Amino acid sequence: MQLPRGRRRPILQSSRSERPLVYARLSDPILVKRAKDGDARLEKLAGHLLRDPEDARDAAQEALAKLCVKIKQFRGQSQVATWLHRLTINACRDAANRQRAGACEPLLEDRRAATDADPAREADRSELRSELNRCLAEIAPEQARVVVLKDALGLSFEEISEAAGMPVGTAKCYAHRGRNRLRDKLSDVA
Repeated sequence: MQLPRGRRRPILQSSRSERPLVYARLSDPILVKRAKDGDARLEKLAGHLLRDPEDARDAAQEALAKLCVKIKQFRGQSQVATWLHRLTINACRDAANRQRAGACEPLLEDRRAATDADPAREADRSELRSELNRCLAEIAPEQARVVVLKDALGLSFEEISEAAGMPVGTAKCYAHRGRNRLRDKLSDVA
């Protein structure tokens, strides 16, 4: 049923309110999806900073837990994503320190079934990842962190500057030096 032409009322509100998002009104599936989307990116960051995938997952979960506990400390001077990246980097550093303190023996043999259809390709990728991680571990930690944040995660130098607590120029310098050192180390291997 349509109203006569003279009686139509214009819609005064925009379809989306300018007010902040009220999370209490969001459904559980939406909240879970948002958390999962953030979790995947944090796991990727942690995976580049830590050698063990399990430690990376643990560090990402620890960062999310710290976010929940420390959210009242957030001052709003940077983006929440930048702050969350900083929490993740700190969790990775803590995990690496724990790893160094209580180094355990590596497993002798991994008997899990391959999930990839091409085991040779997966083995090559694994070898390349190991070699890259080894080379990253041999360069200065700050340079390695900036290279990972810039090249693996695609952060801008401004975001890296905020996350790592360094000037933008320093981040650019570390990226340049880190890439050159990695290039040298990887060319020695080849």
